[in-house]
Amino acid sequence: MKFQIIAQRGAARAGLLELPHGTVETPAFMPVGTLATVKAVLPHELEELGARMILNNAFHLYLRPGTEVVEAAGGLHRFENWPRPILTDSGGFQVFSLAKLRKITDEGVHFKSPIDGSPHFFTPESVIAIEEKLGPDVAMVLDDVVRNPATYDEAAQAMRRSVSWAGRASAARTRADQAVFGIVQGGLHPELRIESAQATVDIGFDGYAIGGLSVGEKPEEMYPIVDVCCEVLPTAQPRYLMGVGTPRDLREAVARGVDMFDCVIPTRLARHSTAVTEAGNLNLLNARFKHDFGPLDPECECPTCRQYSRAYLHHLCKCGEILAPRLITYHNLYFYQALMRKLRQEIINEGCS
Repeated sequence: MKFQIIAQRGAARAGLLELPHGTVETPAFMPVGTLATVKAVLPHELEELGARMILNNAFHLYLRPGTEVVEAAGGLHRFENWPRPILTDSGGFQVFSLAKLRKITDEGVHFKSPIDGSPHFFTPESVIAIEEKLGPDVAMVLDDVVRNPATYDEAAQAMRRSVSWAGRASAARTRADQAVFGIVQGGLHPELRIESAQATVDIGFDGYAIGGLSVGEKPEEMYPIVDVCCEVLPTAQPRYLMGVGTPRDLREAVARGVDMFDCVIPTRLARHSTAVTEAGNLNLLNARFKHDFGPLDPECECPTCRQYSRAYLHHLCKCGEILAPRLITYHNLYFYQALMRKLRQEIINEGCS
């Protein structure tokens, strides 16, 4: 992996992230393909709308179809027919969400499968082994996530456990062709975030993620924490804000020096008949769209907006037609990619190289 910053405007950076399966222009938004598919869109459509890197989830793929199936297929890229870079989330957030089905210790995480109730045990070492078999370009270490607001003691315990796990994950690496990112934790406590960032950097990773945000706090509480983390993390390596966000979140975080993002928002909203636009979100089930024959978003150049009216999309949504989430998902992901291109170009045009 190579990362080069080509322009800066204040703290905001435009860069190039070179990975085994291609180069990604940053700042970049990665569509979420939890189960080796970005819901409702084909791989070639993702390329058409501008996506150059996607996220898969090691936790879910370990459970279904199983690591050995993906490995036998030749790795994730061949299994899902996506030729460009892939990042795998380790499953720390998914374990966090299984509050009634898991037990966390310093050694690792005991949990029951949400699919069939079978028992499993994740350690930092076993997760790295899983990700090496899955074969993404970038693998995330296992971390301990707490919901915000967490007490100082709760956040400190989870953060220090995450640092310990990161060290173990780093020592377990065997693939030189796979980048691994460490994760900064610490809740909404700046001093814990600084401690976590410094300790994680001391271990040494190819890039660094800011985790444990967008899990209960308000945006006004999140942005200062992003500031704190970016002030400590190395300038020469990529910074990734996990699971965030809204278009506002992306703008705010890019301005603070974040390079990479992922979030389920654009695809999840589409499955609930909601389109993202510069004017705000549009719920296409609303009766006001029944006779609206204008484009979904007059400012958008995507095929959905060029070829289909709000009235038609409203009709599809009301009827529960499968084409509705397909068309709206395409638009929402296009919107996110267009936003990232715009932010990148502004940095290049108005910044310094």
